[in-house]
Amino acid sequence: MNAVRVLLAEDGCAMGRQLRGLLAQQFQVIGLVQDGASLVQAAQSMLPDVVVTDIGMPELNGLEAARQLRLQRPVLGVVFITVHAEPQMVSQAMALGACSYVLKSDAGDDLLQAVAAAVKGEAFVSRSLRGLRRR
Repeated sequence: MNAVRVLLAEDGCAMGRQLRGLLAQQFQVIGLVQDGASLVQAAQSMLPDVVVTDIGMPELNGLEAARQLRLQRPVLGVVFITVHAEPQMVSQAMALGACSYVLKSDAGDDLLQAVAAAVKGEAFVSRSLRGLRRR
């Protein structure tokens, strides 16, 4: 079985290292970039199965980067990892084609499940957001 190839975009160095370590427990992390423009460029050349991206990043935010990536590769799994817990942000991210939406505060519990769901094309939302999403 081939390892799932994950490309990570996170502009915080410490958080990027933590997320990379967490993801590496189950997946092949093929790269870590720090802005949305680099994410789009790296995804074109590295061909990940899933991208895990922050929303608030320099150059190009994660929402726009995800929109561009999904236009280029509609089957690409997109997982947002963010501090934004607002229901409208969750809805906007999912409308852009994200498979999963995880709060950074829930990453330890939810990120690996979110990536696994994205590989299967299934939706996953952080447990702490599930009630908010329906309002």
